[in-house]
Amino acid sequence: AAREEESREYLRRHRIDRLLRRLCALLLHHRPERPREFLIEVLERVKAGREAKGGYPDLMDEANLGAMFSLLDVVGQGHITAVQYREALKTLGLSTEGLQCGDDASVTLDVFKEEV
Repeated sequence: AAREEESREYLRRHRIDRLLRRLCALLLHHRPERPREFLIEVLERVKAGREAKGGYPDLMDEANLGAMFSLLDVVGQGHITAVQYREALKTLGLSTEGLQCGDDASVTLDVFKEEV
């Protein structure tokens, strides 16, 4: 039991679960012919981003994010609920841990794009 808890703590501390979810989401979004090579390229871009040599790989571009937001903002109010926002993040395989918005908060398109 202690070894299992140490393993969980290791994965949590290094955010391995978030990384694996992100990699899976990227694979499913892009569906490359050569997935292993694609993953290697993504990990190299993540490393370069951490070393300030480049940007992190994006799951979706601006147009995709705008389209997704408009599907959530059916009435066209310019914002979605925090509940809708959390569900969208989960659908994309992104973590909702540590979100600072309460259930009564509104999320605008700009915030949605920045966070996703």
